[in-house]
Amino acid sequence: MEAVLQVEELRKAYGSVVAVAGISFTVREGEIFGMVGPNGAGKTTAIECMEGLRQPDAGSVRVLGLDPWSDRLALAERIGVQLQESALPPRLRVAEALRLFGSFYQRRADPGPLLSALGLTDKRSSTFAKLSGGQKQRLFIALALINEPQVVFLDELTTGLDPQARRSMWDLVRDVRDRGCTVFLTTHYMEEAEHLCDRLLILDHGQVVALDSPEALIRSLDAERRLVFSLPDGQSAPDLAGLPLVQRVEQWPQRLTVYGHGERFVSSVVYALEDAGVRFLDLRTEQPNLEDVFLALTGREMRE
Repeated sequence: MEAVLQVEELRKAYGSVVAVAGISFTVREGEIFGMVGPNGAGKTTAIECMEGLRQPDAGSVRVLGLDPWSDRLALAERIGVQLQESALPPRLRVAEALRLFGSFYQRRADPGPLLSALGLTDKRSSTFAKLSGGQKQRLFIALALINEPQVVFLDELTTGLDPQARRSMWDLVRDVRDRGCTVFLTTHYMEEAEHLCDRLLILDHGQVVALDSPEALIRSLDAERRLVFSLPDGQSAPDLAGLPLVQRVEQWPQRLTVYGHGERFVSSVVYALEDAGVRFLDLRTEQPNLEDVFLALTGREMRE
């Protein structure tokens, strides 16, 4: 597939603080490409350089063959941007916002079908102040798509939304891609990245620490599997740490999490419990996920 975004040795610093330290990657046409990283990893600076909002110190960025900084007026006609933090005048109505933003472009979508696709038809006369959080996010997506872009940047799309609204947003992102638009998104929800992204870049300290499909990243981790179960009141836990495939055991009052490796890990623990005559409840296994990959690569320390 054709590359629609090419980043080569992109670098940006603020005084002595290096925000982006020479990153390189390519985004293909028609994919949902994600970028994740801890707070302060350089995500916002990197995406602003791609959108033409910030000038890099070194390296190159090409979006649809154009330089986002020197060709930003021409590029603005062909991309859509949903910023991490956005707002509109409280009394501005939904339909008015679409007409206003549409007037900025030579090419614009019909607001009617766009509102229908985003579930906002019955809100076209509502003011921005009267919209719920999810409706405001859908409106910002509509504004990012009003010029029928070839590439759309979605920055922390679902922050602050409830689980139902978040899942609805996922469906909208897939629909945007299915309509022929390449999607570049940033998120701090690992479940969101795992479900949505065709490929995922993990950024830390301004550097690319991993880039692959979510499935390939999870396979590469070779992480511990987890077996979680509860013990009835009064039941003592057996010594499972000595089993060959068990790495460690964590226990909170009557709930145990056993970590281990190998195909027979789960069965070996279950057999040991049965041989010891130990009753157990709510047994379940947990496979490694993208959050495990993220923590393994970036660490667990708190960051501002």
